[in-house]
Amino acid sequence: MKTIKDKKIAIIGFGKEGVSAANFLGSENQIIIIDQKSKEAIDNVFFKSLNIKRFEFFQIQNVPSGLKVDYIVRSPGVRPDDNTILNLKKNGAQLTSPTKIFFDLCQSEIIGVTGTKGKGTTVTLIYEMLKSQINNVFLAGNIGTPALEILPKVDRQSIVILELSSFQLIDLKKSPHIAVILMITSEHLDWHQDTPEYRRAKESIVSFQNENDFAIINQDFEVSGNFAQRTKAKVYFISTKQKTNGVYLESDSILSEIGKSEEICKTSQILLPGAHNLQNVLAAVACAKIYNIKTKNITLVLKTFKGLVHRLQLVREFKNIKFYNDSFSTIPETTVAAIEAFRQPKILILGGSSKNSDFSLLAQEINQNKSIKAIILVGQEATRIKKAIAKSGGTDAKIIEGANNMHQIISRAYQEAKSGDVVILSPACASFDMFKNYQDRGMQFIKEVKNLK
Repeated sequence: MKTIKDKKIAIIGFGKEGVSAANFLGSENQIIIIDQKSKEAIDNVFFKSLNIKRFEFFQIQNVPSGLKVDYIVRSPGVRPDDNTILNLKKNGAQLTSPTKIFFDLCQSEIIGVTGTKGKGTTVTLIYEMLKSQINNVFLAGNIGTPALEILPKVDRQSIVILELSSFQLIDLKKSPHIAVILMITSEHLDWHQDTPEYRRAKESIVSFQNENDFAIINQDFEVSGNFAQRTKAKVYFISTKQKTNGVYLESDSILSEIGKSEEICKTSQILLPGAHNLQNVLAAVACAKIYNIKTKNITLVLKTFKGLVHRLQLVREFKNIKFYNDSFSTIPETTVAAIEAFRQPKILILGGSSKNSDFSLLAQEINQNKSIKAIILVGQEATRIKKAIAKSGGTDAKIIEGANNMHQIISRAYQEAKSGDVVILSPACASFDMFKNYQDRGMQFIKEVKNLK
């Protein structure tokens, strides 16, 4: 794709990605912004972030039936088969997305990371490892900066690390130079038609690779492991369970076979809590080794990296009780990982809005894990979680219900906690019933925990 000039462009979905697309394309094109919300209902911060003076705006139900544009730019949260997109395509428009535009125009090597969970932690680890030795490394995508914002800064010598969700991958026709595939389970079934569509969307990260590319694949998950059959790239496997040709865990050591056989470090040297984070560490180490990053530089990152906000984040230790914010955990699998990350007696905060998740494995973990002292159930999914626990054989943990806001939740948790316990917000659900988003939920948790006296 050449740079788009002198065209009429409809940007559908006006969030961070929509703003970045409007700013990137707006100086040389006519921009129309379309969103589900009215102009008044959209957070004013997005309009203040616009660098363009002139644009048209339509709420999605008010788009003129005969509207003709040259391009449709689909923001990640909008499905490619959205009715507005289909109608504009009938009128001759070509569909693209900020991610597709970036892949078409970016001259540098791209490292793309996908998976159900762990993407943000993994891309940040890769970024820290690479920039310890390489200049001109950029981090973008869901993690913070939209990719189009960094595009003017990158050149052929740059390396770009992108966090890629299924929303971005679903219609992508190019793959990154290095594709990293973490654990893949069934998520976003409220957006995807079914699990096979979700998995197919993820597969485009490797589908268009060639023999000069690399794929780093988590072998411990069957769905992830199957990606090896979808790529022409050189595949390096990672595993916490068995020896591989890439990076793996053996006893308490992280070992690498990339380039040469060597021990990277002991697991006890890694600051990040949780066995699930070891998978993210292995993937990052594999990527760093492909770029010949020195082992001492890799180890230094692992010894000092504390993790990301809202991802099993230690918020406070108060009266020898540790409070962890894992608000980003919106599926049962990551909540199970959070439970297993700590041996101490624990109080869990579970529940929220629905993602059509299956809670049976989480319920089984709760049934079998005797270190859980109490469970505070909140939100729309509290009843379904409670039923799943009962169906799994129940629990000795105290079930607490009726907390209607974060102040009440933390008050109940603190009442139950004793010295040496951990309190974990790891909801296994989305947040939209009680909070704006998972960040809002996490920030309210942090605020209330810090207010404890």
